[in-house]
Amino acid sequence: MAKKRRIRPIALCVFRRGDQILVYKGFDSASGVSFCRPLGGGIELGEHSRDTILREIREELGAVVTNLVPLGVVESIFMYLGKQRHEIVFVYDGQFEDASLYDQEMLSVVEGDDCFEAQWLSLSDFQQGMERLVPEQLLEVLTSYQGHGSVWR
Repeated sequence: MAKKRRIRPIALCVFRRGDQILVYKGFDSASGVSFCRPLGGGIELGEHSRDTILREIREELGAVVTNLVPLGVVESIFMYLGKQRHEIVFVYDGQFEDASLYDQEMLSVVEGDDCFEAQWLSLSDFQQGMERLVPEQLLEVLTSYQGHGSVWR
């Protein structure tokens, strides 16, 4: 019997450095498409999405997050590695407690046995189509909050 596919709830955190956000670059080998995505991960049963951010960033970067502000929730239906995926994405704005992380051009991320780099990219790179930000609706969420002083520093 085939495994039943489910909707996956996730939480992502947008860290901002001036006009840049912290993302990792991914690649879908089935479609040949590159993408960028903020850090975060799957929400565990009984875990609040806010707590997911705190846990995931601690696990992935060894960093503490402060000043979490919810930016919105988006529904993302997409193809990845030749399979349809469906996610409910809780998007947060946050800050690193350790300000020195903002001085690093690349941050080493550990996820299970995988290691990769996260980097700061300008929102204009996404707006001009030079880079692809996922989930697709995320750019709209971010640009609608740009200019709210308490959210965007």
